[in-house]
Amino acid sequence: MQQTIAEKVSCTGVGLHSGAPVELTLLPARADSGVVIVRREGSASTEIPATIGAVVRSRRATTLGHGQQAVGTVEHLLAALYGLGVDNVRIVVDGPEFPVMDGSAASFVYLLRSAGLFTQPAARRVVRVTRPIEVREGDRWIRAEPSADFRVSYGIDFDHPAIGRQRLELQGRDPARFEREIASARTFGFLADVEALWAAGLAKGGSPQNTVLLDADTVVNGDGLRWPDEFVRHKVLDLYGDLALLGMPLAAHVRVERGGHALHLALVSAILAAPDRWRLQGGGTRIQGAMESAARAFQAR
Repeated sequence: MQQTIAEKVSCTGVGLHSGAPVELTLLPARADSGVVIVRREGSASTEIPATIGAVVRSRRATTLGHGQQAVGTVEHLLAALYGLGVDNVRIVVDGPEFPVMDGSAASFVYLLRSAGLFTQPAARRVVRVTRPIEVREGDRWIRAEPSADFRVSYGIDFDHPAIGRQRLELQGRDPARFEREIASARTFGFLADVEALWAAGLAKGGSPQNTVLLDADTVVNGDGLRWPDEFVRHKVLDLYGDLALLGMPLAAHVRVERGGHALHLALVSAILAAPDRWRLQGGGTRIQGAMESAARAFQAR
């Protein structure tokens, strides 16, 4: 069955790029309404559906927009919603990006657990892949294969002594395992790149408190890593957040090699644009048509 949150809950933080204070509020939402972001600016507000058709940028983070308004760094909260199985919620934010918190989804999981989850009297719809769907970009690729349940096989390969080759396998949709093994994995970056971002007026809210920073040889954060393979765990976290833009859960084995936001989103678009390779459990032709339209909107950007 579909789920929303049981009550209103809020948090504050700073934006990763702006460094400005951000207030974010989660509100329960009716069944079949999905995840909707409400971007407030003064007395005006703009609703942005958390679907692939609303993606406006995917470099370094996922940004969603509608009209003149956009909200960035949405993937960690979306990952928490997807990982815990929250189908319907309204997210009200008073800035141009979600708060970065500690660079992971852990704070958002805590927020959702504090609000409580409420089971709704409506069946959950699931996108079930029936034939393989693949996107390749040189030596980087992502593939969704038929599977009885949601599975992830993710590999990364960085020419850096602190990262190297890492691989992670996840079997089944397990909120407790997501919370325990994925949600706390932090975003990471290379010190040389961060310094260039700072020089460009970006990443003003970035710090060792919300980013795993690496110099040429090692991790420079004083507290080190939360897991030796925290890097691939965070990539899986990002994948969860990007897959949330399907608008409903995915039943498939998702295999990824050297992935990132752009590749994740390309798979979401490819899935929705190939209705002969998947079926919608518990849905109807109207919903499927809306999903295909969202994929076309993303491809046209």
